[in-house]
Amino acid sequence: MVRKREDGRWEGRIVVGHKKNGDPIHRYVLARTQKELIVKLHDCIEMYRDADLTEDSNMTLGEWLDRWINEYMIFTIRESTLDSYKAMIKNQIKPYLGDRPLSALTTQELQKFYNTVKKKGRVKPDRLHGTELADSMVRGIHMMLHEALDMAVRLRLIVKNPTVGTTIPKNNYPPKQILNDEQLERFMQSIRQDERW
Repeated sequence: MVRKREDGRWEGRIVVGHKKNGDPIHRYVLARTQKELIVKLHDCIEMYRDADLTEDSNMTLGEWLDRWINEYMIFTIRESTLDSYKAMIKNQIKPYLGDRPLSALTTQELQKFYNTVKKKGRVKPDRLHGTELADSMVRGIHMMLHEALDMAVRLRLIVKNPTVGTTIPKNNYPPKQILNDEQLERFMQSIRQDERW
């Protein structure tokens, strides 16, 4: 459907899924001109091609992550991993993206989130790093979000996983120290002197 609104803008809508009662779920596109609207509408149609979303696609990212943790992950991962996921959701994801509609998340938005949480994501600032998160923590957040949003795609809550295409920090392990002959000999002597060996 395409129409001109009273405010002068053009509006288009497409059906992207159905509610449990059979009513259609729409996505709307707005533009200043009809020509601009047609371009946006074609992009929207291409994005939602073959989609059949459910009404749950209207939930927020925070609501989805709570549901994902409590219904799908609770018996599939170790308790320590579950606790880690819950902490990341509470401390890093919900403050920045928790109220964002799940179906509206974009790759660009997630990239901006990763960049922001890297700089300001630490809950308790420390002397050495301030509020900056470790690269490994940002990677952990990304991997968890990727897994959760993959599940959302499989359940037809979203069309594609917006974590695909983002860039995350590489692991920056400290350089390994290679022992010279003298250091190696001292190390071996301490092992030989240890009663357990």
